[in-house]
Amino acid sequence: MVRSEASDVDGYLTEVPEDRRAVLTRLRQLCRAELVGFDEVMAYGMPAYERDGVCEIAFAGQKRYISFYLLRGDVREAFEDRLAGQDMGQGCLRFRRPESVDFDLLRDLLKATAARPGGIR
Repeated sequence: MVRSEASDVDGYLTEVPEDRRAVLTRLRQLCRAELVGFDEVMAYGMPAYERDGVCEIAFAGQKRYISFYLLRGDVREAFEDRLAGQDMGQGCLRFRRPESVDFDLLRDLLKATAARPGGIR
């Protein structure tokens, strides 16, 4: 998907390919449930979740994968064992197929992110 020009997440989700929409909608619901007190915004053309104006989580439907951006280095370090073997770039967890999204892992990452503020790196 090319960087979205949608002004909100509802608009973003209408633009994503049909085969990814259900997974991205479920991911949004999970973010909204776990990231209490965060603001849902569009940042860099994708849905993002901010606390006190700082983006800590984002996700996107890319052409070849679904991206989950975990911007908190402390959370990545705390989950180092569970993230080992995952397709992970710097702060970006990639799922090549919609059915491969590990919602249990993502829920745990979101809970850890929400538990306390931390630095972005």
